[in-house]
Amino acid sequence: MTVSDALPDIIHHLPPDHHGRNLRADVRAGLTGSPKTLPPKWFYDKNGSDLFEQITKLPEYYPTRAEREVLTNHAESIAAAGPAETLIELGSGSSRKTPLLLNALKKAGPLRRYVAVDVSDGALLEARDELSSAFPDLDLQAVAADFETQLHLVPHKGPTLVAFLGGTIGNMEPEARARFLQNVRDLLLPTGGSLLLGTGLITPPHVLIPAYDDAAGVTADFNRNVLRVLNTELGADFDVEAFEHAAVWNPEQEWIEMRLRATRPMLVHLPGINLDVWFQEGEELRTEISAKFRTSGIIAELEAAQLKTIGQWADEQNQYALTLAEVD
Repeated sequence: MTVSDALPDIIHHLPPDHHGRNLRADVRAGLTGSPKTLPPKWFYDKNGSDLFEQITKLPEYYPTRAEREVLTNHAESIAAAGPAETLIELGSGSSRKTPLLLNALKKAGPLRRYVAVDVSDGALLEARDELSSAFPDLDLQAVAADFETQLHLVPHKGPTLVAFLGGTIGNMEPEARARFLQNVRDLLLPTGGSLLLGTGLITPPHVLIPAYDDAAGVTADFNRNVLRVLNTELGADFDVEAFEHAAVWNPEQEWIEMRLRATRPMLVHLPGINLDVWFQEGEELRTEISAKFRTSGIIAELEAAQLKTIGQWADEQNQYALTLAEVD
């Protein structure tokens, strides 16, 4: 473990050039596969983060509002069912929903510390700054780590609540979800505690698809931003506007896919990884999956990881759920 000299308030577990190495590996693997894919984590440079913040405020994008509704209405019940000494938030971002949970946990028992885990120093510092004045008695810790591979390095003491909100688990394919849930169980096993998991629920396509393909085109711009990231970071020459955005519901997998569709044939050069990639007209590049769940399916996946569901809450429209599970 090392602590950054430039940002002494952040505990750093990410290896040198973690960002660059992972980007190069992901892009090479994804653009040489069939069909072509890219992981959604590469949307989020500064521009991508700003665009996503805009998306969360769009009338079509219900998940953020639905999650806040569930937390507003049920945070105290969640905290009573899963009191904790340590709250760990994975992929915390700016932690804007976190005060709802922190306040409830403080009422329910001896909450002593909050640990924010993210790969972005900027997001971690923003979260710390926003929460430090509101919760002066809490030990606030910021940890730069990849929660998919470094969860075992996250510090915690006593009964712990791990919060994984935002429906982010839906961006993982089933095998990755299973590994992640097992890692959470391994983290909780020595001290006890629970996992609070946020998941989008299956909703009618006429509601779901516009959430990922809004009328104003913000999501389309967000989707294309991954190409701008590759142009900036790998010296690629994607003609960003030559790709159109598509959001498609996959009923077999029960997830929505975001894709970029080439509007003309093109050869793209990526000197940063010494790769040339050919796109046919109409060829699609998948940039995100967002799985939606049935409540019974959530419980089954948790049970497979030996996590026992002890509570489940949804919004009034039944579009989003928070599920609390403890080590079985």
